[in-house]
Amino acid sequence: MLKTRIITAAAILIGLLTAVFSASGAVWTLLTLGLALLGVYEWGTLIQLNRNQRNVLLATALASGLLLAYMHMTPLVRYQGYAMFAFLGLASLFWLIFAPAWLITRRSFSNKFTMAALGLLLMFATWIGLVGLHAINPMLLLGVVATVSIADSAAYFAGKKFGRHKLAPEISPGKTWEGVLGALSAVTVYGIVLCYYQHFSPWLIVCLWLLVILSIIGDLVESLLKRKANLKDSSQLLPGHGGILDRIDGFMPTLPLTLFLIYLPLFHF
Repeated sequence: MLKTRIITAAAILIGLLTAVFSASGAVWTLLTLGLALLGVYEWGTLIQLNRNQRNVLLATALASGLLLAYMHMTPLVRYQGYAMFAFLGLASLFWLIFAPAWLITRRSFSNKFTMAALGLLLMFATWIGLVGLHAINPMLLLGVVATVSIADSAAYFAGKKFGRHKLAPEISPGKTWEGVLGALSAVTVYGIVLCYYQHFSPWLIVCLWLLVILSIIGDLVESLLKRKANLKDSSQLLPGHGGILDRIDGFMPTLPLTLFLIYLPLFHF
C-alpha cells in the first residue's frame, strides 16, 4: 500500500511540475478546470446524488467554469473580477467560520441542492486559487502546495509512529494530535529554511502554521462527508490515494484563502 502510494505521489508530482512550468496560462486554466470538474463529480457522490443528479451537477459546473474562464471574451468581462473575488471570499468565510462549526456539531444536511451549491462554490474557489496563484508566480503556488504536502506526509508518518491521542475519533479515527504536531514541526523546519535562504520575515512561519490548520480542517470536512456517505474514499481514481478530493482536500481551504488575502488589499469595490 505504501509503495503504491509513493508511486502515485511521484507521478502526480512529475505531472504537476511539468504542467506548472510548461503550460501556458490558458492551458493551465483548462487543465485545472478539468481537475475541478472531477472534484465536483466526486462531491456529488459524497452527498449521495444519483447518477442523473451528478451528471446535471457536472454539466452545470462545466458551463459555469467555461463562462468564468472566457468571461473576458464576452460583454460580461467587467464582472469577471467581481465573480472570482466573490467565490474566494465566500469560500474563505466557509473555511474560517462555518467549517469549524460544522466539524464540532457534525450536523447532517439533507438538502442536496444546498450541498451541491456548496460543492460548486468550494471547487470553483479552489480552481480560481490554482489559476490565480499560478498567474502571480508559479513558485508561490508551489510554495503553498509544498506546505500542505509536507504537513500531510509528516502527519501521516508521525501519526503512524507516535499516534496515541485521537484528534477527531468520530470523524476520522486515524488522525491524531501527534500527527498534527508532526505536521507543524515539519512545516516549521520548512519555514525556517525558506526564511534563511530567501530572507523572508519570520512571520512566514506563522502563516505556514495557519495553512497547516486550514489543511487539517479541509481534510476533516471531507472525512465527515465520507463518513456520512459510508465511503472510505471519494473514488478509486488515484491508486493508494483514493480520489481527487482525497488528494486535494487540504488545498481546498488553503489555495482560495491565500489568493483572497493577496487580492483583498488591492480590490476596489
